[in-house]
Amino acid sequence: MPNGRYQETLIIKLGGSLIVPAEGIATAYLRQFQAFIRQQVADHQRRFFIFVGGGRVARQYRDAGRDIVGHELTDEDLDWLGIHATRLNAHLLRTVFRDLAHPNIIKDYSVIQKPKKPVVIAAGWKPGWSTDYPAVILAQDYQVKAIFKLSNTDYIYDKDPKLYPDARPFERLSWGEYRAMIDESWSPGSHAPFDPIAAKLASELSLKVYYLNGHRLEMLERALHGEPFVGTLIS
Repeated sequence: MPNGRYQETLIIKLGGSLIVPAEGIATAYLRQFQAFIRQQVADHQRRFFIFVGGGRVARQYRDAGRDIVGHELTDEDLDWLGIHATRLNAHLLRTVFRDLAHPNIIKDYSVIQKPKKPVVIAAGWKPGWSTDYPAVILAQDYQVKAIFKLSNTDYIYDKDPKLYPDARPFERLSWGEYRAMIDESWSPGSHAPFDPIAAKLASELSLKVYYLNGHRLEMLERALHGEPFVGTLIS
């Protein structure tokens, strides 16, 4: 599908933990992020699909559901709580980008849309995977070759660096190496850097995934320009 008047189309996966960390909605960060995207649109004629995660909001709703009913919820119910959390966060982002954004948040990936605006906000679709998977579907639909996933760590590690100071970072991983590190199936609340359902399809499509610390937007800019960056590339 042609990109129209835009020089290129890029997909950014914005982690929910960046939008709503423990202390509340990250308004200062979102100001920086929206200024960065606006500059990229103005200076480089880029179009952005921004997928929004659920993060802490999703986990809070899932935990509340468990506490109230006193037993484990079904995976489907847990997924739906997470999906609606992504949609709430997505509405916040669409509001931030109102003048540049496609008026509708993408929530159904069975139909290829033709947005004309330079910013398109996307959220969760249906149970069975995280928002990583529809990001890969969109890359396939729009013939985009890379996804830039923004999280709250510098790299993908062999174990949780918050719990293990000796966690080993990876600068480069093949899809085979990455998929060998994670479970093959999806479960709600999974902490895999890129979910297994999405990883399988991304591998089949030979997509590149840049895993970057969203707080270091200068690294995102470096990656966008093909310059050396701090982060992990899966390809």
